[in-house]
Amino acid sequence: MQNACRDIAATICAQRGWHVLCLSCFVPTLQPKTRGSLPTLRRAARDCRACPIWRNATQTVFGEGSADARFLMIGEQAGDQEDRVGKPFVGPAGRLLDEALASIAIERDDIYVTNVIKHFKFEQRGKRRLHKRANAAEIDICSQWLQGEFNAVKTRYLVCLGALASRIVFGRAFKLMAQRGRWIALEDGRWALATVHPSSVIRARIGGGYDEAYAGFVADLKKMKRLPD
Repeated sequence: MQNACRDIAATICAQRGWHVLCLSCFVPTLQPKTRGSLPTLRRAARDCRACPIWRNATQTVFGEGSADARFLMIGEQAGDQEDRVGKPFVGPAGRLLDEALASIAIERDDIYVTNVIKHFKFEQRGKRRLHKRANAAEIDICSQWLQGEFNAVKTRYLVCLGALASRIVFGRAFKLMAQRGRWIALEDGRWALATVHPSSVIRARIGGGYDEAYAGFVADLKKMKRLPD
């Protein structure tokens, strides 16, 4: 598995003309390349060593759900509790997401949930592990697994949580706060909807405006009940 993972990383570097993993300043656009069933991809990702984030992480946090799910929901990066448990969206942001989905009568079982970054990148502060943003090279390498999930989950409907997932699906020009909460047709015939990441709603409890932030988040998710043709 490790050799296969390194081969994929080497292919990515060759395609981009890299001699090493450079810290280029772009955000990749989703161009599906990786093929395989979800179990096959999950097994391969378990031993991924293609970027340095794995070194301090507990484990790979791959997506969870069925290949026949009605929606594919994309978050940003595995967090502290996800790293410990090995499943996406099991921390505070996941609990808020579950609450919001329950309020509009959408079951988590209807959704394949995943993150762009499959390992937890963090900075140690005493006993606390504080989230640290992945750089462009790490995002580009890790997006191979998202590309595989994109291929394996056959739904026509994608839901992007946060700016990183939105830019990968829609491109750099996408403005989340201006274009959130609407279904947008993709070139491959699928539809995608973007909203904020639930962690930003949680932060509003500290900064103020939580009720408004939560109501806006739920209003965006309600569009999952009104699907385009």
